[in-house]
Amino acid sequence: VDYILGVNPAKMSYMVGFGDKYPQHIHHRGSSLPSVRVHPQPIHCGDGFQFLYNSSPNPNVLVGAVVGGPDSQDNFADDRNNYQQSEPATYINAPLVGALAFLAETVQKPVLY
Repeated sequence: VDYILGVNPAKMSYMVGFGDKYPQHIHHRGSSLPSVRVHPQPIHCGDGFQFLYNSSPNPNVLVGAVVGGPDSQDNFADDRNNYQQSEPATYINAPLVGALAFLAETVQKPVLY
C-alpha cells in the first residue's frame, strides 16, 4: 500500500489525486475529454483522438483511481497512450481495496466502556 501511495523510487503516488505527484495523463476517456461546459459540441468517436494525443494533463482528475503503475525496473511513463501503465481498471483497484479493508479491520480498536 505504501508503494502505491508514493513510498517508491519515483516518490510518486499511483493513485490519482493522492499526494503532490501522481499520474496526470491517465488512459480514461471520461478523464481525458473536456467537460460539456467547456466543450458543448458533441465529440464523436473519431473526434476523440485529438484529446488522446494531446500532451496536456487530463482536464478531469479521476480522484482515487489506481493506474497500472511502473514496469519491472520501476519506470513509469505518464502517457495516456501507454495503457498498460496509465489505465485504471477494476483488476488493479480491487486488490488495493481488499488490502485497505484488511488493514482497517486489523488496526487495534479502542475499547468502549
